[in-house]
Amino acid sequence: MNIELIVVGKTDLKEVDALVSMYSKRLNHYVKFAITTLPDVRNTRKLSESEQKRLEGEAILRLITDSDHLMLLDEHGAELRSLEFADLVQRRMSSGVKRLVFVIGGPYGFSDAVYQRANSKLSLSKMTFSHQIVRAIFAEQLYRAFTILKNEPYHHE
Repeated sequence: MNIELIVVGKTDLKEVDALVSMYSKRLNHYVKFAITTLPDVRNTRKLSESEQKRLEGEAILRLITDSDHLMLLDEHGAELRSLEFADLVQRRMSSGVKRLVFVIGGPYGFSDAVYQRANSKLSLSKMTFSHQIVRAIFAEQLYRAFTILKNEPYHHE
C-alpha cells in the first residue's frame, strides 16, 4: 500500500519542514510515503471563502482516483487515540486499498465536493491548529502508528 499526504500551500516555517521531512524519511522504512503540496490559490483577497475552498477542492480531486481511500484531516472528524489510529491504518492495509490518501486542506477547510468524495474524516484534536503545523503533527502520528504496529519502543502506553 502507498500512503500519500496532500497539503494545500507551502509552509514558510523551516522548522515545520524539517520535522515533516524527518518523519517522512522514517515512514519510508515501513511504507511508501509521499507528500504532495498543492500551490496556494492565487488572488485570494478577491475570492470568497467558498470560492477559495472550491478552487482548492478541484485541485485536490484531480489527484484522487476512484480506488483511493480518501481520509480528510478535519476538525469534525473522528478523534482516535494513537493505538486506535494504528489499528485503522492496519485495517486499511489489510483491506486491499492500494493508496490511502490523507488531505490537509487550506485555512478554510474543504469544499462540499471534497467532503462528498471523502471516505472518512479524522480529527487530530478538538483544538484548532494551523494547516501548516498540523503537517508535522500528522506525520509524527503516522510514524507512531507504524511503530505501534511493529511493536517498536517508540510509543508508551
